[in-house]
Amino acid sequence: MYTADEILKKINEYINHLPYERKPQSLYDPIRYVLSLGGKRIRPTLMLLSYNLFKDNPETILSPACALETYHNYTLLHDDLMDDAPLRRGQQTVHVRWDANTAILSGDSMLVLAFERMAKCDDRHLREVLRLFTETALEIGEGQQYDMEFENRNDVREEEYIEMIRLKTSVLLACAMKMGAILADAPAEDAENLYKFGEQIGLAFQLQDDYLDVYGDPKVFGKKIGGDITSNKKTYMLINAFNKATLRQRKELDMWVTCDSFNREEKVTAVTAIYNKIGIDKLALDKIDYYFGQGNKFLASVNVSDERKAELRCYAEKMMRRQK
Repeated sequence: MYTADEILKKINEYINHLPYERKPQSLYDPIRYVLSLGGKRIRPTLMLLSYNLFKDNPETILSPACALETYHNYTLLHDDLMDDAPLRRGQQTVHVRWDANTAILSGDSMLVLAFERMAKCDDRHLREVLRLFTETALEIGEGQQYDMEFENRNDVREEEYIEMIRLKTSVLLACAMKMGAILADAPAEDAENLYKFGEQIGLAFQLQDDYLDVYGDPKVFGKKIGGDITSNKKTYMLINAFNKATLRQRKELDMWVTCDSFNREEKVTAVTAIYNKIGIDKLALDKIDYYFGQGNKFLASVNVSDERKAELRCYAEKMMRRQK
């Protein structure tokens, strides 16, 4: 059995030594750059940890695991372009360092490389793995579209938001875990329980992002808090504030959301104060705990020993304790 830290080291070594031998180099340099920016490597780590529940050689599936990381970073590259974000992990985004056309074309090639790397799994599992990967990729695009449409709505319901983040964020974590189980020849029931575990902790993970953007410690969070508030992003926090606000509070929220000219700190302070009065902070924390608890029920149903589950459980708990 490997620890999560040992698995992370193997993933980073594998990614750092991926060859880019095709031409022109200018097409592939941005791809190498994006993957070199680091990150937590959560998805490939979950995939290898899930495989390791059943088999002791997770290094044999590094190619499909890093295919998921390639795909995830492809979505970030295009997200950054769509949002015109200048920085990713403290470094220039591809469309800033190069240009928008390069970001589009290199991103498209990155998606194809993800499928190429995924196809390097063993032939016996290839059909099932590609079916799961393709379904997941389609769902993520659907989630992104819902997220974009929510930008122009002030009547988004909580259940709509949960479904959006399930598609946009959770299904890739769930895919990683189920895929690890499939490649380890796990029983179908165990693979499905791991999918559900990943799906539930993915929901908790995204809701925690919403919470930390308002209530995180800026010194730990790594950036100013309140970015979602200033951009009027339809998060769990804002949606529930609108749905639970008094008439007076709703008018104040409407004023801040529709105001084009504002002092950043004043807006963040005012909207956070409304959240506090309504109890949005406690509501979010309770929801995070709920989904994490539901996820643990599915993990408990996986038919391997608690000893073999210990590292995966510890890793998931560490994800939930993070402050950035």
